[in-house]
Amino acid sequence: MTVPARADIAYPGVAGGRTLRGLRDPVDPHVIVLFGATGDLSRRKLLPGLTYLALSSLTPDIQIVGTSLDELSDEEFRNFAHEAVMKFGTRPLTDEQWDDFAQKLHYVPQSAGPEALGRAVKESEERLGDMFRRLHYLSVPPKAAVAVITMLRDAGLVDRARVVMEKPFGTDLRSAVELNRTVHETFSEDQIFRIDHFLGKEPALNILAFRFANGLFEPIWNRNFIDHVQIDVPEVLGLDNRADFYEATGAYKDMVVTHLFQIMAFVAMEPPTALEPRAISEEKNKVFRSLMTISPSEVVRGQYAGYRQEQGVSADSDTETFIALKAGIDNWRWAGVPFYLRTGKRMAEGMRIISIAFREAPRAMFPQGSGVATEGPDHLTFDLADTAKVSLSFYGKRPGPGMRLEKLSMQFSTEETDRVGDVLEAYERLMLDAMWGDHTLFTTAEGIESLWERSTHVLEDPPPVKTYAPGSWVPNAIHQLIAPRAWRLPFERAWRDPNLYG
Repeated sequence: MTVPARADIAYPGVAGGRTLRGLRDPVDPHVIVLFGATGDLSRRKLLPGLTYLALSSLTPDIQIVGTSLDELSDEEFRNFAHEAVMKFGTRPLTDEQWDDFAQKLHYVPQSAGPEALGRAVKESEERLGDMFRRLHYLSVPPKAAVAVITMLRDAGLVDRARVVMEKPFGTDLRSAVELNRTVHETFSEDQIFRIDHFLGKEPALNILAFRFANGLFEPIWNRNFIDHVQIDVPEVLGLDNRADFYEATGAYKDMVVTHLFQIMAFVAMEPPTALEPRAISEEKNKVFRSLMTISPSEVVRGQYAGYRQEQGVSADSDTETFIALKAGIDNWRWAGVPFYLRTGKRMAEGMRIISIAFREAPRAMFPQGSGVATEGPDHLTFDLADTAKVSLSFYGKRPGPGMRLEKLSMQFSTEETDRVGDVLEAYERLMLDAMWGDHTLFTTAEGIESLWERSTHVLEDPPPVKTYAPGSWVPNAIHQLIAPRAWRLPFERAWRDPNLYG
């Protein structure tokens, strides 16, 4: 199924002209309607994040209306939120600060219907004055998204509103097209923010800064100097009580389309004409349009031993809990450069790594046994953890007589700077950007449809799953996939401990 690009959904515009990241007016007063307010994501990330944003100078004027299937009063919801913030919040909070935030919290059971929700939102808007906006956060299962959109329409909460949607955005091309069309019946594309928390992390933006602000790296960021790219996101966690969701989704739909391909776009995109949402979205979508169709013969699927015994999992399940694949981008910059993507559950380590492997230099001048080319190519490595580490490995001379080489590295981490306290958690950044109306870190309807179209073959004819032991680096077939190259993880050299260097 081929779907032509639609001009009405391609690149969200910026009302009022160009908006540059980092040069911002204050955020307008907002009423945030939090669907799924008593769910796990809300408890772990959204409520702690909103607490910090509301008590900071970033979003001082907000009101929060929570709604979910649970029958709670305002006070009961505040108690729930207090427990969540105390358990999962990452910043200290005084009793006075909590009392201030608690007054911003309100609750309407979903069973009360759209009229009750509309009244609660309008009461909160009256507390903010005239210059308010609405942010609707859909922290709900994807199958419930359309019902929530309908409820917002019936409650009269579409005007001056933006809506944040959680992945996955469909499960194949047909369902993604249908979902986009249904949502567009109520909200325009510039109102929709499809969230990917990977791109909300500080290191994701650092990729743009690293590439486009430094004359040292952008000239070599192409097929002439780069041999291959790896994007590696192993996880140690299992299903985490999400069997119903995972059985219908699997690692490819859950992680590759909505996370790893999005990271790949930041690595592979051309320089945007300006540091603004529309220009960046356009370059990301060009990458997705240039992505070659994923071939089932270049995909390895795995399932950890014991998965079929998990509660809620079918005894003959074919769902993959691990996937590795080879992707190609058919354009002038990247033709012939393979991108290797890997992610899975119950693996040996939990990491988020991007490795850029450079082509090796001629080595004829170095004598046999010098050590050159024994430890693989030079790598530029981004660690997408909140500490935002970057490492550049290279061969250097070992101290002492003779010419003996070994791999050395230059490393950086935000932990080593005096601005580490300014780092925003991913959901904090993304909620703030949605309130600003900045689509830079969000995907578009065209982008997501392009990715599903290029995934059609592997979804319709997936290779069989191979069993792997929990706590391992998974099926041996991944080595054939990348040969004659090698996977960057597990690392042979540890990251430098910044505490050892003053």
